[in-house]
Amino acid sequence: MLKAILWDNDGVLSDTERLFFEANRRVLAGHGVALSHADYVAWYLEDHRGAWHVLRARGHDEGQVGEARRARDACYAQLLAEAGDAGQALSFPGVEAMLARLAPRVEMSIVTASFGEHVALAHRHGRVLDYIGSVFAREDGLRAGLRPKPHPDAYLNALDRLGLRAGDCVAVEDSPRGLAAARAAGLRCIALRSALLPGYAFEGAWRVVDGHAALERTLEGMLAA
Repeated sequence: MLKAILWDNDGVLSDTERLFFEANRRVLAGHGVALSHADYVAWYLEDHRGAWHVLRARGHDEGQVGEARRARDACYAQLLAEAGDAGQALSFPGVEAMLARLAPRVEMSIVTASFGEHVALAHRHGRVLDYIGSVFAREDGLRAGLRPKPHPDAYLNALDRLGLRAGDCVAVEDSPRGLAAARAAGLRCIALRSALLPGYAFEGAWRVVDGHAALERTLEGMLAA
């Protein structure tokens, strides 16, 4: 029986991956690094190492890398805030209605590498967070000394705090590193293909879907089983 859905946020519930890419691109450009979409996919979505290794190779020490990371986080928050100020709903079309239909029948949480501030900014318009029981964000992992995705720590922490077994839950991810984290935690994982990874195989995923309509049908099937 499916008891909980553990959602990734960026690229799954909210159309914010493009803004995170832009924040990284802007900050890295200030250090003479031209971040391409291909680099972003390889370094951020597959390996989860970011582009900080490029700065280190150029002689940046850890203090300077930390400053660049904080500048990126601030730039991302600014882009999210600007989108909200312009009245843009950053959740994908249909997501809010999907969550409203699912919420009465299954517990739902967000497990994300983003800070809680960024999640709140992404969903400041609309009612997405009204349907989410808990958010396990980056600061939770930092406080507990947890390793980020693709390590399983965030998911294992969420399962422990929810009091649920991996077999009672499903994760929804849009990146190879997210899939790896879910699988390492023993979770079934539905991989949602995005514009950044069209046609990606997502080997090892429990299911691979194209679009939120197909995602909802898959989840409905699990709830009916």
